[in-house]
Amino acid sequence: MAITNLLLVGIGGFFGAIARFSISKYLNNKTKYPIPIGTLTVNLLGSFLLGILIGAKADVMFVLLFGTGFMGAFTTFSTLKFEMTEMYVHKNKRKLLLYTALTYGLGIIFAYFGYLIGSY
Repeated sequence: MAITNLLLVGIGGFFGAIARFSISKYLNNKTKYPIPIGTLTVNLLGSFLLGILIGAKADVMFVLLFGTGFMGAFTTFSTLKFEMTEMYVHKNKRKLLLYTALTYGLGIIFAYFGYLIGSY
């Protein structure tokens, strides 16, 4: 594996993590939605942007920087699962079902539309 590839992923990951932390913390602290809207937002936006990137058949270096690096750190599977577990433990089944449906259902749709846009 080339050092350039590692640097691209690392640089992208650095900025993706900062963007995710900033956006999700801001939205989760400033809104009164029954579900963690910050995590939902970054995951849906990440799905959409990754769909565009893949649909556009971007250059490998660009995919490493933005797809693997930035989007890998920007989206967050671990936080999503932690929040879902908290909802389950606190017996918030309606919130859990809503959050799960929105995350996975809209995530697939956003990725698909991103792919379509990137394909043009």
